[in-house]
Amino acid sequence: MRVAIPKETRPGETRVAATPESIKKLKGLGLDIVVQAGAGAGAKIADADYLAAGATIAPDAASTVRDADIVLMVRGPQGPEIANIKKGAVVAALLSPHTEQDNINALAAAGITAFAMELLPRISRAQSMDVLSSQANLAGYKAVVDAAATFGRAMPMMMTAAGTIAPARVLIMGVGVAGLQAIATAKRMGAIVSATDVRPATKEQVESLGGTFVAVMDEEFKNAQTAAGYAKPMSPEYQAKQAALTAETIKKQDIVITTALIPGRKAPILVTEEMIKTMKPGSVIMDLAAAAGGNTPLSRPDEVVEAHGVTILGPTNLPGALAVDASSLYARNLFNFLSLIVDKKTGALALDWNDEIVKGSAVTKDGATVARS
Repeated sequence: MRVAIPKETRPGETRVAATPESIKKLKGLGLDIVVQAGAGAGAKIADADYLAAGATIAPDAASTVRDADIVLMVRGPQGPEIANIKKGAVVAALLSPHTEQDNINALAAAGITAFAMELLPRISRAQSMDVLSSQANLAGYKAVVDAAATFGRAMPMMMTAAGTIAPARVLIMGVGVAGLQAIATAKRMGAIVSATDVRPATKEQVESLGGTFVAVMDEEFKNAQTAAGYAKPMSPEYQAKQAALTAETIKKQDIVITTALIPGRKAPILVTEEMIKTMKPGSVIMDLAAAAGGNTPLSRPDEVVEAHGVTILGPTNLPGALAVDASSLYARNLFNFLSLIVDKKTGALALDWNDEIVKGSAVTKDGATVARS
């Protein structure tokens, strides 16, 4: 059975879906691997390294995927790329099912079984396949590094013969995987770090990393999380109190990093323009939700916005700025997923449609899109 690794075609996408390490493991499953020439260039992987790992190099995208039973990508195929994939093949990639429905429909019409890796259920058995976590972890780190590079001052406190430099103050808004890594990174760089989230369980996580948790700690907040770990909608009264606390906190910050995303919906506004106006000149906002509309009303995807003396950064692919590590982690995620759907004895596809991982991540099957609740 053949696995294809085409070169990514989305603008600015430097990652690749397989590394020499993962190809050796895929070969161990009895699979033949074909990689498009130059596919690993953005991640500093030469074609010769893929050859040494046991892969075959194809000259172009069409010849790479034409006879493939499985196609692995970072971002999903689109347009003519889909037409090159044979009927009955499996595609596994980040397919953006909430925003790229046309591509999902085209995959279904082509008779391709497609798995959106971002839809993997958040269960312990799927942790090793969780591409959102592996990539968000790197994004949280890079967000702090880039914000610090933009900030016109040092991060840690410095005591010199000429005087003392005060440490930078960093606020992390949203304590998911990216937020937790941002907290840890900012602390390592010597900043005074605080963080906020609507889920009460995150308070302990923030404090365990040395950060200060910022929230209105009333009875409503203590019960603001479901049994499954998701945030409950908050009352208008609580939202007003939390907004007032956030506004007062933001005035004192040098760097604010926002990470709030809601799948399939516009990102919530966490930092209003009025709040931005109160920030100190030279402050920096790093908005990790810019691709989904932004956590500030002034954020622009992949642009640097200067407003009211504040620099607002809106990168849409921070993991791609760390392509070597991001590709390595992503490739391991895909290998672990393939280990679930490939029979280890025969090397043939073995899709168990009763498995919650398979069922939960599938977006097309048998020539149709998969209905989701």
